[in-house]
Amino acid sequence: MYIIVAGAGNVGSQIIKILSENKHDLVVIDKDKEVCERVFAETGVITINGDANNINVLKDAGAKKADYLLSFLHSDPQNISTAILARTLGVSKVLAFVRKHTYEEAYKAAGVDTTVKLSDLLINQIVMEIEKPPVKEIANLGPKRANIYAIQIPTSSKNINKTIEEITGVKKFPQESVFIGIYREKEDKYLIPRGNNVLQENDEVFIVSKPENINSISKLLIK
Repeated sequence: MYIIVAGAGNVGSQIIKILSENKHDLVVIDKDKEVCERVFAETGVITINGDANNINVLKDAGAKKADYLLSFLHSDPQNISTAILARTLGVSKVLAFVRKHTYEEAYKAAGVDTTVKLSDLLINQIVMEIEKPPVKEIANLGPKRANIYAIQIPTSSKNINKTIEEITGVKKFPQESVFIGIYREKEDKYLIPRGNNVLQENDEVFIVSKPENINSISKLLIK
């Protein structure tokens, strides 16, 4: 995906590093020249030393072709302004970091698709939201434990017609993660998974996994 990141502070820098490692096309905008130089030195990502609240800077960053804009600026008004400009230029999706809850309605009015609050800030969850929208967190099984996730199997997946045993048997599938259900919409049927169950297109699978493993699982199932 082509992603613009506005603001490379503590949160932005971590997101930039992970998305860069995952081979996304990134452009980073930051007012601080030293921050831009650091980001480029650490990741090789293209940086623009400028103000993301300036429509010409967003145009230079390629907003018209961007799949996502992530705004991690220092204040809510700045994030909201950037979101409005991004939407005006046709950016497909916008994610922003909410600093004060009193601005939440303003973010919605600005067309922000996803907001992240300081109270529930988890870097892996932000990356998952950006990379794999088909993944949904269904239930939290407790801190430092695992969650239940639902993943839709797309028609393009290479795992269609493979058994659960074949999928969980590959090295990339975390051993501590477990299939606990399959919902087959076309038959309106819920299956308790067995090793010989075969995945079909548009199946919704339910998996218990640690949060740090779900991104690799989703890539494996959706590809």
